[in-house]
Amino acid sequence: MKKEIKTTEAIFPMPVLLISTFNEDGSVDVMNAAWGTMIERDYVALNLTETHKTVKNIKQRKGFVVHIADAKHVVEADYFGVVSGNKEPNKFKKSGLTFTKSQLVDAPIINELPIAIECEFIEYQDSQYGIGVVGKVVRTSVEEENLVGGKLDIDKLEAISFDPYTHGYYKVGTRVGEAFKDGLKIK
Repeated sequence: MKKEIKTTEAIFPMPVLLISTFNEDGSVDVMNAAWGTMIERDYVALNLTETHKTVKNIKQRKGFVVHIADAKHVVEADYFGVVSGNKEPNKFKKSGLTFTKSQLVDAPIINELPIAIECEFIEYQDSQYGIGVVGKVVRTSVEEENLVGGKLDIDKLEAISFDPYTHGYYKVGTRVGEAFKDGLKIK
């Protein structure tokens, strides 16, 4: 029997996304954002308010990079979530991570993170049920060590997810089924 529990602001599990932009002075800003998804094969939606430094940068620079956080960088990922770029101008530098400027959008790619999704800013939706930042994916790249047979290996990636009920981070892994195949057994 199910027991009622307190509803949180999110559905578990949530991705741990690190959104990188350039500040006005060319320095790097990164924020931790769990509220993001794909809305089509090549469009990203980030449910972020305009009070974030990152959103201001995205609107000004017209580009951003979405990174999938991994277990190796959980400390840095959490740091980017608890420290505001509005209050700490050297936030990225203090993390010890490095970056390379994207060749396609005006945004930094964090070298140490396994996946980078480079996006062009499309629009900001600010109505009551607006999504927030919408971007078009122009390139997705992954560190080769996370590929097996040319395909992404989730176990090697060690992506992390956020649990809004306990405020914990969990490593994603261990395949349990075959999508678009296992369900056919019921037919």
